[in-house]
Amino acid sequence: MPSCLGLYIQDNLIKYAKVTKERETLKVEAFGVKFYDDINTAINQIVSETFSYKIPISTNLSEEEYNYFYLFSLLNKNDIKKSIETEFDSFCYEKGYNKNTLESRYALVPDIENKEKIKVIHISTNKIDINIKMQEMEGHIVSNISPLPMAITNIANVKEKENSIIVNIEDKTTITTIIDDKIYNIDKIDVGAYEILSNISQKENSYSKAYEICKNTTIYTMEGKDLIQEDENLYLEDIMPTLYNIVQAVTNIMDNSLNKIQKIYITGTGAVINNIDLYFQEYFTQCKCEILKPYFIPETVKINMKDYIEVNSAIALGLQGLGYGVKNINFKKPTLTEKLPSWMKIEIGNKGEKSTRKKKFNLNNKLNLSFELKGELDNTEKWLVRTTFGIVAFVIIYSGLTMFIKHQTDKKIDEVNNVKQDTLAQMQLIDKDTQTLNNKTTRYEEVLRNLEDYKNASSENKKIKDSIPNFLTSLMFGMPKDVTITSVTNTTGYTIRIEAEAKDYSQLGYLIGNIKTSNILYNVTSSSGVKQDDIIKIIIEGSLFPE
Repeated sequence: MPSCLGLYIQDNLIKYAKVTKERETLKVEAFGVKFYDDINTAINQIVSETFSYKIPISTNLSEEEYNYFYLFSLLNKNDIKKSIETEFDSFCYEKGYNKNTLESRYALVPDIENKEKIKVIHISTNKIDINIKMQEMEGHIVSNISPLPMAITNIANVKEKENSIIVNIEDKTTITTIIDDKIYNIDKIDVGAYEILSNISQKENSYSKAYEICKNTTIYTMEGKDLIQEDENLYLEDIMPTLYNIVQAVTNIMDNSLNKIQKIYITGTGAVINNIDLYFQEYFTQCKCEILKPYFIPETVKINMKDYIEVNSAIALGLQGLGYGVKNINFKKPTLTEKLPSWMKIEIGNKGEKSTRKKKFNLNNKLNLSFELKGELDNTEKWLVRTTFGIVAFVIIYSGLTMFIKHQTDKKIDEVNNVKQDTLAQMQLIDKDTQTLNNKTTRYEEVLRNLEDYKNASSENKKIKDSIPNFLTSLMFGMPKDVTITSVTNTTGYTIRIEAEAKDYSQLGYLIGNIKTSNILYNVTSSSGVKQDDIIKIIIEGSLFPE
């Protein structure tokens, strides 16, 4: 019954989950969150409390970087590997990185924009960070070090052909885009739970207390705005600006996606905030927003599902250690002992302890092949000599054929490369001719465009002039009594900028919601509130007309 201890490690806290697989059934035997001052002591305590002395550990990378390369899908496995190395060399040269200090892995997915190409999700990190991870877990069995944004999909019940996004709000926020049941893109943004917890811990002088405050904080949606109590709103000013920035990042990703996203999953430390899924749902009305739950844990369990959700990251890493998820993204290099084939490993010792030793073989103990070449050979000895010479001849012939085939293969590869280079040269000439034609076409298009712009200018001015009075009238009737509008400006084109202030976040939220739902403005965005002398100020921007 294989088991793995998943450890998600970030500043000040560790999430852990011991995951066991029995046939096709998965089970989380132990889990929790531990705050620490000394990481080595904390890890030892977790191993002791979960009885994981002989169980492999799977943990997360830190500060990894994601890059994307595009290759032709007809390349063979070796050519793909060489092309990726070349692309990474170019990237390191452009960024001024020392490639020798970096460790990298990659995953391949079909390119949805060009069916003739494949997309390479390339992950790299500093070797020093990996060594630090190994030192932190010295004395324990480390089997897997993987990037969490790739592993987090292990616990999601993503349906076939479903396009979804997993927003993992841990120390920093990562956004994993899944297209057709495959990881397609990873985005990292600098804001996340660390920013929220740090702001609250500065007030409470305790990181663990800040974490508990987040778990007990409720975000009230527009429908529940009248239920907000003053004491419940105390820490929202430390939480809401960060969540708003995360929502804006997700919005940009969805706007730039060629595929429609059907579902948004929310996980990580940020998922412990009550109603965070409803907060996301208000911004993303065209898709379903929900908290990510481990797919194999039934709703009927005695333990509160929210407790499992709290350690989603650790559960996902534990599954990665058990062989689930994307392959070949393990940054932990196998030791010499681990590289030995299974037939060279034997179990010894008491209490199920395992070690590896090379089995010793004495050929003469298996087969009696010794004989003396004295006198005339008997039939058995003649047969052995003939067989030996036959084997030697076969090896020589086989080696010769292998070398000949390799030579011919290399020759064909060189011919293909020459044809490829010639084709690229011809394509460059075509591009040059095309550019010349485009330059001439551009001059005529510019003249036509200037005429069209002059024609439309007068009608556009009239359109804006008529729409502004209607906008001001709608804004006047839709404005809460406790909100003050300090400025309304028409910045560019159809864009309107409103500066408003109030003493309560909820009144400003009501104003923003009314502008959206009543179509007073379109494509509405707002800044996070700035509080000065008990007055909260925000900036709202939107367009007079829908795009």
